[in-house]
Amino acid sequence: MLIVDDSVVARTVMTRMVETGGFTLAGAVPDVHRALALLANETVDVILLDLEMPGVDGLSALPELLSASGGAKVLIVSSNCGDGAAATLRALALGAADTLVKPGAGGLSGRFADTLVERITRLTERTAAGQARIVVSTPQPNAFDLVAIGASTGGIHALGQLFAAVPRDFQQPIVVTQHLPASFTPYFAAQVALLAGRPCDVAADSVRLRPGRVVIAPGDAHLTAVALTDGGAATRLSRDPVVNGNVPSVDPMFATLANVFGPRLLAIVLSGMGRDGLEGARRVRDAGGMVVVQDPASSVVWGMPGAVVDAGLADAVLTPAEIGALIAGGRRGA
Repeated sequence: MLIVDDSVVARTVMTRMVETGGFTLAGAVPDVHRALALLANETVDVILLDLEMPGVDGLSALPELLSASGGAKVLIVSSNCGDGAAATLRALALGAADTLVKPGAGGLSGRFADTLVERITRLTERTAAGQARIVVSTPQPNAFDLVAIGASTGGIHALGQLFAAVPRDFQQPIVVTQHLPASFTPYFAAQVALLAGRPCDVAADSVRLRPGRVVIAPGDAHLTAVALTDGGAATRLSRDPVVNGNVPSVDPMFATLANVFGPRLLAIVLSGMGRDGLEGARRVRDAGGMVVVQDPASSVVWGMPGAVVDAGLADAVLTPAEIGALIAGGRRGA
């Protein structure tokens, strides 16, 4: 593990935390240049990275650190990671695995220590060995009328890779549930619009799902859907509790869309902790729809995709770019 933070107090305290948590520390450095020098000779699995540092800031250095480390998981630990911070979503889109708000010097203990160790533990959990790579042929034209995507930790970066492979003239509606606090929703919608190259709306009650647009779940409600008499569909917001405890949750989104679209639904599960999306994926398969999940190698955490695979519900296990290509192959008139 590598700590990159210009504060000597933060480096000292986090060093003690990670070593007490049972992790091996390769180094704790005050700037990006020394981090890159260390990575030229050392291999690390996790980098704890501050955003505000003299010289090259953490956000600007993130792509180079990811490249130099050979794909280490970067946990942003910064006071700039408060709820709704645009820098947080920018870091996640660039490939950071997760973010954590760093408190002031007086708060660098207790709950923060427990949370830091918990985040690192989750990021270093190995995916199940020996999972077979399942492949599927590109769906035929008109194979689906709507794409539904569920994601959590690591999902924003995966969404960027996925959307890069989807043509800008793709017309089927796309709906997304990403685990994020409500305060992040406006920034996330703007980020998705840039990534997808198409308008992105935050879901509201009783709004028709329209071609060529992306709709995302708000941070405080589940995005669900109901059929319209003309064959279309409209969004509904639900705050009913779900078994997995997530708000928003992928399960009710998948389940209600399966009720509306049946075999015309493509459901995608990207990187994320936990099992959200598993029961929804079961409903999609029961309704004749297709379920595709992100592969373990490219996932920050293979909890959500892995749960779907373990249950035998995945039609395909692919990289985000391959999923984007598969989406493109299933558009009308393709």
